[in-house]
Amino acid sequence: MFDVVTGGAGFIGSHLVDTLVAQGNEVLVIDSLCSGRRETIARHIDSCKGRFVQKDLLGDGWQDSIRGADRLFHLAADPDVRQSAVNPDPTMQNNIMATYRVLEAMRQHGVPELVFTSTSTVYGDAAVIPTPESYTPLEPISVYGASKLACEALISAYCHSFGMKAWTFRFANIIGSRSGHGVITDFILKLRKDPAELEILGDGKQTKSYLEVHECVAAMLFAVGKARGTVNTFNIGSEDWIDVKSIAEIVAEEMHLTGTRFRFTGGDRGWVGDVPKMQLSIDRLKALRWKPQTGSRESVRIAVRDMLAEQQHGVS
Repeated sequence: MFDVVTGGAGFIGSHLVDTLVAQGNEVLVIDSLCSGRRETIARHIDSCKGRFVQKDLLGDGWQDSIRGADRLFHLAADPDVRQSAVNPDPTMQNNIMATYRVLEAMRQHGVPELVFTSTSTVYGDAAVIPTPESYTPLEPISVYGASKLACEALISAYCHSFGMKAWTFRFANIIGSRSGHGVITDFILKLRKDPAELEILGDGKQTKSYLEVHECVAAMLFAVGKARGTVNTFNIGSEDWIDVKSIAEIVAEEMHLTGTRFRFTGGDRGWVGDVPKMQLSIDRLKALRWKPQTGSRESVRIAVRDMLAEQQHGVS
């Protein structure tokens, strides 16, 4: 099996590469290293179990390398929801245009299958929680969410027009080692600077589903092996949720801090485009006989421990 992973030196992508290599697949990583780190996949490259092309998907010089691939995992994206409300252009370019270029390269070189990582933010402020994949209307409230929904539409059109197959995964909050952004990273950095006080965006009551990254990768590959429709869409997340204040408490506890004061910025949203409550229905995955082994609270604690260990000892 020849797999291509765009964004394969990034957070989720590098964990996916680990698993694909362990399965004995031939793996090609395409990554600009804008946010990814070569050291996360260096052992696979050094052992010749994986190949690496450092290219930006918005440029050229990578397209021919995917010729002959059986499946392409498209994880490369601009993942910053907050920044998409400040400067939308990088999100438009790195999400929508990059996905279009990937689809065109697949069409031209005959790559038959695509796995795409989308997001729970395509649902916007959903009125139904847990939110199923069939929920409508899809009204994103962030530029990031809108860009991912546009990518889903492009993928569907290409699959039906050019005989491809696709698996689209709408993620809850995926957390764990090698992550470079998100609430846990934010809290750890702030507490290292000032252990006495932690600023928490919003009122701390934002409540969402979290899942540890290894569970996420397992769910993706399980669904790809079971569902064989033209376009297969799945939510991936835990079956419960946790509020931001509780996450702050876990981070402080795992950093062995006592007496840390929490200072809330106020309001029910941490930033423009933030969704105060989010939990995804995973009934579609469960119908295939997959369910997560960890809940949100346990996923957070595992992720905090792994991220603190990673900072202490280097890339894991």
